[in-house]
Amino acid sequence: MEETKSKKAPVKKTVPVEKKPVDTWEYKDRNYYLIGSKTPLTHTIPSRHSSRYPLVWFDAEKGYERELRYATNQKSIFVDEQKGESTLKHVVFDKGHLHVPKEKRNLQEFLSKHPHNNILFKEFDPVVQAEDEYENLEIELEAMTTAMSMDIDHLEAILRVEQGSSVNDLSSKELKRDGLMFAKKNPGLFLDLANDENVVLRNFAINATEVGLLTLSQDQRTFLWGSNQRKLMTVPFDENPYSAMAAWFKTDEGMEVYRSIEKKLK
Repeated sequence: MEETKSKKAPVKKTVPVEKKPVDTWEYKDRNYYLIGSKTPLTHTIPSRHSSRYPLVWFDAEKGYERELRYATNQKSIFVDEQKGESTLKHVVFDKGHLHVPKEKRNLQEFLSKHPHNNILFKEFDPVVQAEDEYENLEIELEAMTTAMSMDIDHLEAILRVEQGSSVNDLSSKELKRDGLMFAKKNPGLFLDLANDENVVLRNFAINATEVGLLTLSQDQRTFLWGSNQRKLMTVPFDENPYSAMAAWFKTDEGMEVYRSIEKKLK
């Protein structure tokens, strides 16, 4: 008898199921605002690609740039996915603001991929806004605390940058007041000036010149001793004379002059 061969069951080929991309879009009303201090009554951003206003977005999955176009009768914002005639519409910011309800997903997606996003305009995010406000308050508090503990001479040097020679007429209380106001109004600049030693040295040079210990020539190119008009230093071309003097005070020769003036100012 012939040995009966066992028949193998046919192997079923498994067809890979194409996974649809998960839609992670969050449906919600969104608000957008123009970046910067200027808020025109109306501002229109480009809503279709042109040679003057290129509107393309690089698709990392497909590996190439895709042309954008906002059309109210299309689901997709990509031209290569739009079918039939497209109803175009302007995207207009009113007084620097644009409200887009959750039903207009295509407009929200268009704005998220627009080349001007986070450059000309950005979406309002309350969490980011709160973080920014917290950081600003921290800087303001630091600046005002620094102003409160700063000595009068240093504070005068900082205020001179803003107010010029008018600080000479201010009392100590007025200097403290104006210093705190400056720190509150522009805390970043105040802290930068507070940490800039040249500001103090420049103010020192100005004070020495105002009381006659130093003399600045009429062409503002030469500093001389006030007592005997002996030349001390030449101001480099196209440089502020007091900034140049502040830098010169850091040299070996300048440090000796600084100490001599310091004794006379006391």
